[in-house]
Amino acid sequence: MSGLLALLDDVAAIVKLTATQLDDLASQTAKVGAKVGATVLDDAAKAGAKAAGVVIDDAAVTPKYVTGLPAARELPIIWKIARASFFNKLVILLPAALLLDAFLPWLVTPMLMLGGCYLCFEGAEKIWHILYPHPESKAQVAEVIDAAHLEEQRVKGAIKTDFILSAEIMTISLAAIETDSRLSAGIVLAVVAIGITALVYGTVAILVKMDDAGLKLSQIGRVEAVRSFGRGIVKFMPTLMMIIATIGTAAMLWVGGNIIVHGVDVLGWHWPYETIKGIATSVSDSLGVAKGFVKWVVTATLDGILGLALGLILIPIVTRLIVPVFSIFFPEKQAAH
Repeated sequence: MSGLLALLDDVAAIVKLTATQLDDLASQTAKVGAKVGATVLDDAAKAGAKAAGVVIDDAAVTPKYVTGLPAARELPIIWKIARASFFNKLVILLPAALLLDAFLPWLVTPMLMLGGCYLCFEGAEKIWHILYPHPESKAQVAEVIDAAHLEEQRVKGAIKTDFILSAEIMTISLAAIETDSRLSAGIVLAVVAIGITALVYGTVAILVKMDDAGLKLSQIGRVEAVRSFGRGIVKFMPTLMMIIATIGTAAMLWVGGNIIVHGVDVLGWHWPYETIKGIATSVSDSLGVAKGFVKWVVTATLDGILGLALGLILIPIVTRLIVPVFSIFFPEKQAAH
């Protein structure tokens, strides 16, 4: 009997020890999971911040694709573009980015710089067209083509533009990730892709319907204050879109210039990076207040000026060389535009 009691006592001790170990394991697993989750979110936040210029421009560009189309088709069109954007980022670009990082990591910086040149060109071209507008840049009149065909053309054009911007977002994000784990990198890229796409197209959906909401308030408001607020929304929307477009252009030039500066530094030409860093440090030290913010503003401004200069140089190269060559090999694409 005493032997049985001793055996049961040993079993109870083993069960207690096992429970303690499982509790410790669960606790450690939770800590590791929380740490990994925090790291993923931190990397995703850094990557998203690096891609800010492209994100803002994406949000600023997309509303033009629903201009001139029936109001009832605006949200369905945005959903079509958003769905294609999710596919572009998650199914095509994410695996491509991971494969590139795994087998051709040396190619990431040149591709990133190529995307930076694209941002500089786009930003400079927007400014150039404001200063020297072309007659063909005026808004298209929807009546020249049936609504269904126009919608199809707009969606195709938006998806192509989104693919280019998405490729830039994913490349910038990949370069900003600070992890050696392919799994963690893939998770971060997926979080960035989902988060940015939802943010961009959710914002676009709100923007394109704000004037409709304002018009509705101006018509059904029971008190004059509500009706006046609705009219104010309608009047302010063109200004808001102009502000967003301006911020997007500035962000493109800043991010594009920053990518080029860091790229040439990685490739061995340190003078641009060191010079900008030195100027920013000198200015922030001389002012003596908000040094971090001042340093960022000076750096972003100098990067933006460099990006604008590079973009202006690229405009004739693209318009007089690359576009004509492209039209020779793909005449049907050129005609479609």
